[in-house]
Amino acid sequence: AREVFEKICENAWRTGDPGMVFIDEINRHNPTPQVGRIEATNPCGEVPLLPNEACNLGSINLSKMVEDGGVDWDRLEEVSKRAVHFLDNVIDANSYPISEIEEMAKSNRKIGLGVMGWAEMLIELGIPYDSEKAIGLADEIMSFIAEKAREKSVELGRERGSFPNFEGSIWNEGFDFMRNATVTSIAPTGTISIIAGCSSGIEPLFSVAFMRKVLEGEKLFEVNPWFEKIAKERDFYSGGLIEEVARGTSVQEIDEVPEDVKETFVTALEIDLEWHVRMQAAFQKHVDNAVSKTINLPSDASLDDVKRIYELAWKLNCKGITIYRYGSKSEQVLYAGGKEEETSEFNLAESEYAGGRMDELCLLCT
Repeated sequence: AREVFEKICENAWRTGDPGMVFIDEINRHNPTPQVGRIEATNPCGEVPLLPNEACNLGSINLSKMVEDGGVDWDRLEEVSKRAVHFLDNVIDANSYPISEIEEMAKSNRKIGLGVMGWAEMLIELGIPYDSEKAIGLADEIMSFIAEKAREKSVELGRERGSFPNFEGSIWNEGFDFMRNATVTSIAPTGTISIIAGCSSGIEPLFSVAFMRKVLEGEKLFEVNPWFEKIAKERDFYSGGLIEEVARGTSVQEIDEVPEDVKETFVTALEIDLEWHVRMQAAFQKHVDNAVSKTINLPSDASLDDVKRIYELAWKLNCKGITIYRYGSKSEQVLYAGGKEEETSEFNLAESEYAGGRMDELCLLCT
């Protein structure tokens, strides 16, 4: 086992693959053990699935859940419950490719409500990603969403009937009704976060400025709009500042940026690996399914760093973990900053995707 673990770590350090799945932890939380043992997940790992089960995912944009310098709990409750109702409707409205998938989808009625825009929420609240306050808020936010989502599933179960495999499930004890075997899951949201104009999943900002590789090899250089907005509001904005950031200079190295802004705009490659894993674990604690997150590492990260990540994720009861060491593939989705010889123009971003996947994004996890 140790030899296999060493090989997994070495390959992940070299290429970012394979990811790690903790199947025992997954099965400890299998909501329908009487149906069977879970042996696999969907492509990005946020939904452990029995044979012929399918993904049914939705994500709340947390950047829209801030009001007057605090979390808008009333709106978050309303959106959480409405999203559960919507996703439950999707199960019946959907068109399934084969009867076996339809049967499993309707027998367990699994849904996965998650979040995106977490980085922007923290920025709006003035909370650094790598802080105990952020970890505490993650715990509080996801606990609240899970509670309200479960309340709605119970309500729907009372109105429409519990999922057919309810008897013998983990919900059969303690609940009289339950519409959905699972209600929460955090997907990477690589595509829908772009549409929503927010950061992906529970990722920190990948970079304040970055190059995005899009379809057909086109490259876009983007500067985070929140940084631009705050720079203008705090009166340290200048064209030279934005250009310097766009060229790849870390905000942490620019003197005119106030210290509290530097702390708030700490980026994925600047955050210690332990904070990355602890953040994932804080959300996982309140998620029925699993959490898809990339632990982005700087190019000089060591093999021991990868081992530490896997071991810490296991100890903190994560259900899976993915790492990506910057530059470990010949091409990647995002590049921090830009190269002057490639372009002299920069686009202000409305969104970003933080992750290291080089293959085409899984449309089921977007």
